[in-house]
Amino acid sequence: MELNVNDVFSEDDGNKAVAVLVSLDLDDGTDVESSLRELERLADTAGAKTAAYLIQARERPDSATCIGKGKLLELNELCVNTGADLVIFDLELSPMQIRNVENALSEDVRVIDRTMLILDIFAASAKTGEGMLQVEIAELKYSIPRLIHSSKDLSRLGGGIGTRGPGESKLELDRRRARERISALEHQLKELEGKRATQRKSREKSGIVQIAIAGYTNAGKSTLLNKLTGSDILCADKLFATLDPTTRRLRLPEAGEVLLTDTVGFVDRLPHHLVDAFKSTLDEVCYADLLLCVFDSSDPELLKRFKVTNEVIGDLFKRRGIPCAERINVFNQCDKPESVGVMSGFYLDSDCVKVSAVTGEGIDDLLSLIEEKLSNRKRRVSFMFPPRDHGKLNYLYKTSTVENVEYDENANAVVDAVCDARTIGMYRQYLLDQQKETE
Repeated sequence: MELNVNDVFSEDDGNKAVAVLVSLDLDDGTDVESSLRELERLADTAGAKTAAYLIQARERPDSATCIGKGKLLELNELCVNTGADLVIFDLELSPMQIRNVENALSEDVRVIDRTMLILDIFAASAKTGEGMLQVEIAELKYSIPRLIHSSKDLSRLGGGIGTRGPGESKLELDRRRARERISALEHQLKELEGKRATQRKSREKSGIVQIAIAGYTNAGKSTLLNKLTGSDILCADKLFATLDPTTRRLRLPEAGEVLLTDTVGFVDRLPHHLVDAFKSTLDEVCYADLLLCVFDSSDPELLKRFKVTNEVIGDLFKRRGIPCAERINVFNQCDKPESVGVMSGFYLDSDCVKVSAVTGEGIDDLLSLIEEKLSNRKRRVSFMFPPRDHGKLNYLYKTSTVENVEYDENANAVVDAVCDARTIGMYRQYLLDQQKETE
């Protein structure tokens, strides 16, 4: 069984894979059809066209084929009738289940699960060195047990007479190579994480406020970042268009300069292999002074997306053992007609704002809310104290972080310090002219 998930889909739109999506209704409260619609969007992002759904109601997955022999015959017939060459299960399959289902279908039909699909999308979306390292680590960790089990007939492991042979050495070699590769990749990743940590410390020392844009995939986070900062980062109507975090500067009238970071989108049941591999990237959310949680207000599944986003963000902060950062819920795409019906039953409190990152509607309200949230945050400013007021430096040293003090030819003290809003207000008259313009 071929396990390279990067070769599942064709990038040529004229040769898209045709897929049948399969799910189990286990009567556990899961909205199966909603989950399949999301799987269809994931398949479309990867380059596959969905031909049909197949849902099997069971108390538990069949250990051999997941869906049982009878449903497997129906699946084969469905693939033949639709010309499907790909079957995607909306759950994680064991290597044996994948092999058994593939053996029951036509030779040209591939079988993958939800995790393999998401890994493929991440592999296609990663552009930076760090992103590609993270994806490869996740792929290898996911593939190792499948390599072991799929090669069981060759390895003959188990001990005793009849269990020794050349297959054992090849399997052990494959396993060792994969683990050595993981170890090497993780070493490279740690070096990059160290550089990222150094950058974070530098930003924290500077006192520049850090704002993270987080939320469900394809909610419009990158479009919002572009609208706020005038950037032109990639925006596409597909899942996981942004994988590598992007940071841009934004100057606010009152709060001054802040850093805005676009982060990887969330998705329901994000594979733990990816959560572990992308820990350093996802942690960008935890280092932020303020979160902008973006939601698609026209999405019929808004309530579910809201719940998943809250759970993922809560888990990220819990893993680091720190309280969740202050947040603003941004309901994007309010210009779409569908938004009216979706939002009609959604209560918006003072921490919520409706915007359109495309038309600009509500952007001023969002900026005002950001200013309000950051009003008591510390930031870096420069003062100039004349000789008669040098004594005021004592208060600055007690309440603020004084980074540098220089004296000009007139004995004026030029001070760079990280101060809170109260201190800046007290010494507003001493702010340098450039700083006064931003106040």
